[in-house]
Amino acid sequence: MTQTLDPTAPEQLRAAQEPCPGCRCCTAKLCERGRINVGECMAHTPPEMTVSVAGCPCSAPTTRGTHAWRAEMIRITKHATEHPMPEEAEEILRALTACESFTDPGGFLRTLRSRGYVTGADPAWQITDAGRRYVTARIERRFATPVEIEAVDLTTRTARVVVVGWNIEAPVTVLLDQLTTATGLTPEELPNRFLEARANCYVTDPDDLVLTRMQLAPPLPEGWMDGGADSE
Repeated sequence: MTQTLDPTAPEQLRAAQEPCPGCRCCTAKLCERGRINVGECMAHTPPEMTVSVAGCPCSAPTTRGTHAWRAEMIRITKHATEHPMPEEAEEILRALTACESFTDPGGFLRTLRSRGYVTGADPAWQITDAGRRYVTARIERRFATPVEIEAVDLTTRTARVVVVGWNIEAPVTVLLDQLTTATGLTPEELPNRFLEARANCYVTDPDDLVLTRMQLAPPLPEGWMDGGADSE
């Protein structure tokens, strides 16, 4: 005998999920997961639904504090400090920062827009937050500093670290994947390990602290906490 299931029976129904208060495209649960994934909300959505959640502001790289934003800050800082653009391209960003006129004989605006550093079109180009981060990274001072890993959180894929050259009493949050990639260690091996890194130690907001050139540190000598970080 064929059994027919009642689609309205309690065991067949799924509880309705709360809509996200910050967007119109996702549930609250989806955005909670998307914020802590560099793949954003799309990483937790079936392929046929990714278009509807693409660019969700709750998990986007343009939204401060998301994992995608943290990864973007690292990318931009490394771009500015390790592989900077031609001077002509940077002059455009500086001009837009100061609301000054500029010319683009080299055709760099297309590249700047593809990198997310500018938006708009002639004659109303605007610099983005990513572009401002690039300009800042080109001029801010970065220091070599010890970094102590205090703890890792596998759920949020983050780690709590002390950046000695910034503030030895105020741990900051960094992406766990950045640490595992830089060190080759598993998350379980990271707590209580010391690294060396470069950091913009003059920032006041811990979220603006960007660590690059991470590597495992050699054993630290006695009295290492008495010294300061060496400037580049």
